[in-house]
Amino acid sequence: MKVLISGGAGYIGSTVASACLDAGITPIILDNLVTGRAEFARGRVFYEGDIADGGLIDTIFAEHPDIEAVVHCAALIVVPDSVADPVGYYRANVSKSLEFVAHLLRNGCRKMIFSSSAAIYAAGDDFTVDESSALAPQSPYARTKAVCEGMFADICATQPIRILSLRYFNPIGADPKMRTGLQLPRPSHALGKMIEAWEEGTPFRLTGTSWPTRDGSGIRDYIHVWDLATAHVAALERFDTFTEDVINLGTGTGTTVRELVDAFNEVVERPIEVVETGPRPGDVAGAYARTDLARRLLEWEPRHTVAEGIRHSLEWARLRPEMLG
Repeated sequence: MKVLISGGAGYIGSTVASACLDAGITPIILDNLVTGRAEFARGRVFYEGDIADGGLIDTIFAEHPDIEAVVHCAALIVVPDSVADPVGYYRANVSKSLEFVAHLLRNGCRKMIFSSSAAIYAAGDDFTVDESSALAPQSPYARTKAVCEGMFADICATQPIRILSLRYFNPIGADPKMRTGLQLPRPSHALGKMIEAWEEGTPFRLTGTSWPTRDGSGIRDYIHVWDLATAHVAALERFDTFTEDVINLGTGTGTTVRELVDAFNEVVERPIEVVETGPRPGDVAGAYARTDLARRLLEWEPRHTVAEGIRHSLEWARLRPEMLG
């Protein structure tokens, strides 16, 4: 099988490409390198360019007429940046995705997996979300994902293409073989703050300790990026065996901030200190995804622990200067 991966030189897309290679699937990489890294496409079939470039998409399909499906990972994803530049985010994530699908239709592509986000959900009282949960995206970034999903549903209703959305929260870790990882020095979520505190020898600020969660701290869904990638591969391999158009990916249990700290301190030789403070303006208790559908339809479940995700994140952080310069 040959698969076109848009954004295939980014964190998620490059890991999906590695998982494809390991599964005997040939990835064709398309990335404009706005946030992706050319190093992540090394040794792979790579086209540098934009998903909205119809001529380039035509060339890719002309040179690879045996492409059977597309995995669409190309997107801008930084929430604060989306608040500061909503026009840029809607243009990159929505307008260009519309153009991309039009080019795919013209080239006879009939299958696409959309790497979406569980940030579009409204969490239930138990902090969980499933595929039927109400949608309430809270940022321009999340709304671009929700708009894309609605747009794709309208297209699929009358056009000869089927699009499956995979929704997930917070990927962590790196390719266990250390072929690729996060492009940035560290993520902006709690794990990134822990790594920063550990490197600088400063306390980690645990913001909010009175949430109605199992230990009072906020809860998130940190999924190892390799588990995320193998789920995309499973969806490719089983695409024709189910009719659903949305599947959640995640741990199924979530991880509280206190649990994340404990896992972090299990991995490092020098534990970080924790200073408890009140919640910041805009903080929420959090949410995590129920993944029964993924387990049933994809025969998939996460295999890496949060501690392994932390260990791989730290290992990649040490290798990153050598890998990326």
